[in-house]
Amino acid sequence: MGEEVAVVESEDLTKYYRSGYVFSEEVCGAKDVTFSIKEGEILALVGESGSGKTTVANMILRLIKPTDGKFYLRGEDALGMDRNEYWRRVQAIFQDPYSTFNEYYVVDKELEDAFGLLEEGRNGTYSESEKREIIESTLEKIGMNPKEILGRYPHQTSGGQMQRLLVARALIMDPDLLLADEPTSMVDASTRVAVLNEILRLKEEGMSVLFITHDVAQAYYISDRAAVMNDGEVVEIGPADEVFFEPEHPYTKELISSVPRLYEKWDI
Repeated sequence: MGEEVAVVESEDLTKYYRSGYVFSEEVCGAKDVTFSIKEGEILALVGESGSGKTTVANMILRLIKPTDGKFYLRGEDALGMDRNEYWRRVQAIFQDPYSTFNEYYVVDKELEDAFGLLEEGRNGTYSESEKREIIESTLEKIGMNPKEILGRYPHQTSGGQMQRLLVARALIMDPDLLLADEPTSMVDASTRVAVLNEILRLKEEGMSVLFITHDVAQAYYISDRAAVMNDGEVVEIGPADEVFFEPEHPYTKELISSVPRLYEKWDI
C-alpha cells in the first residue's frame, strides 16, 4: 500500500502585506507555514490575536493569494483549481454567523443557495423537493428540528442555532475539508460544548477539520494534533497531548501557563 495522501497539505505558505502609501513597508502575516491534515483528523491552529491564524485561514480558503509557498487538496495544486470547484470541496464556519446570513431573508434561502455550487458539479439541477429533503435531513443529522428552524429570520434564532446552521450549510456541500475559524467565540458556554461536540461527531464520520482558535483549552479538547503560531510562524506542531503537556518552545510554554485554572484564585 502507498503512503496516504493528506487531505490538505501546505508547504511554506507565506504572506506579506504592504503597509502605507508613501513610506510603504512589508508586514509579515504568515511565514513558511507548513502542515498537513489527514482524513478524519482535526488540526488545531492555536495562537494569540495577531499571530497569523486568520491569514493562514484566508489563504487556505483562497480569499487571499499567498506571497509564496503552495498548498494542496488531496494532492492537487489548490491554487490551480477552479475556484468554484475548490469551494465545493473546502467549506468554512466563522465566528460571527449573523454576518454570514442575510438578515433580510429566512435562513432557508442561505441553505438553498448552497445548491448553486453543487449544481455546477452535476448534470442538471436539484428540484425544490430534492433541496427540501436534503436540507431537512441535514438539519436532523445535527440535532435540529426543521419545523422549528426553517422559515425563521436570523434575528429569530440564537447564536448556537446560527452556528449549527453554518455547519448544516457546509454539510450540504459534503466537503473534503471543514475550516472552523473561532466558531464558538460568540456563543455561551453550554452552546460552545454543543458546537464542539458536533465538530467531533463530524470528525468521527471522516471529516477533516482545520480548527482555528486562541483558546488553548478548546484546542486540546477537540484536536488530534495542534500547531502553535507566533508572529506569523508555526513554532511548534505535534500530537495535542505532547504540545499542551510537554511543550518544547518557550512561546508554547508561556501560552499554556497563561491559561486560568478553575481550582486556583488569582492574586490581585
